[in-house]
Amino acid sequence: MGIAGCGFILRLRFDSEAPHRDMNMTGKATILVVDDEPDVREVIEDYLKAHGYDAIGAANAEAARDLAARQLVDVALLDIHMPGEDGLSLARHLRERYASIAVVMLTSACTVVDRIVGLEMGADDYITKPFDPRELLARVKSVLRRTSLAGRAEIGAERVRVGRCVLDLASRRLTNEQGEEVPLSPLEFDLLKALISNPNRPLSRESILNFSPQRGLDPYERSVNLRIMRLRRKVEPDPEHPQFIKTLRNAGYVFLPDGGE
Repeated sequence: MGIAGCGFILRLRFDSEAPHRDMNMTGKATILVVDDEPDVREVIEDYLKAHGYDAIGAANAEAARDLAARQLVDVALLDIHMPGEDGLSLARHLRERYASIAVVMLTSACTVVDRIVGLEMGADDYITKPFDPRELLARVKSVLRRTSLAGRAEIGAERVRVGRCVLDLASRRLTNEQGEEVPLSPLEFDLLKALISNPNRPLSRESILNFSPQRGLDPYERSVNLRIMRLRRKVEPDPEHPQFIKTLRNAGYVFLPDGGE
C-alpha cells in the first residue's frame, strides 16, 4: 500500500493517548475505513472512535460494498491500491449508489494521476500518505460539515431547474425528467449551488474554488474542469454542446437559466 507503516501507526497511537472528543452536529457520524492492511485500518478506526465517531473497517472492496448496503455510512476513507478491486472502482460504485456518502481517497504523494482520476470519479477529497492523523481528522470534519443536516437546513427549500434536471437545495437532491435521483457528490453540489446562485454571472475558476475551499477541489485548473464536465453529463441535454453551464473564454463558467443561444 506504500504507507510508512510503523512510523504512521506510532504517530497515531501517540496522538490518541489524550483524545479530544469532537462530536458531529448530527450525532455520531459513521466512517467506513477501507484498507487491506489490518494494522493501519484498525489504528485509524481506533483514532476516529477516540474522537467521537463510529468507525467500521473493511479489508477489501467486497466487504465495503456489503457494509455500505447494510448500514448508513457518512464518510468512506478508501485506500486506492488494494488487491482485487481497487479504491477507484469502489469509489465509483459508492458514488453511483449512495449519493450522500462523502468519499475521501488515500493515495501516495507521487501518484498525481490517481488523485485526478479519483476526483473525476466523484471523490470529495483526498489525503496523501504518509499523513498526520490530525490532518485525516480535519478532512473528515470538513466533508461532514458539507453534508450535515444542519448545513442543509440553512439553505432553504428552493427548487431550481438546471437543464434537464431539478436541484432541490433543501435536500441536496438532483432529479431528472423522470423524477429519478441523479447521484451528486457534496463537492458537485457545492459547485452547482455556486453557479445557480449567480445566474448569468461569470465565475472564474478561482472564485469557484473559494465557494468550496476544501482540498477536494485542489488549486489546479484541471480539477474544476473535471467537476464541470461531470455536472454537464448530468444536467445538459447534450453535454458535448452545453447550453446551461457555459464556458467563457478567459473568464470561467456561467450558469444560464434559460439556456444559451
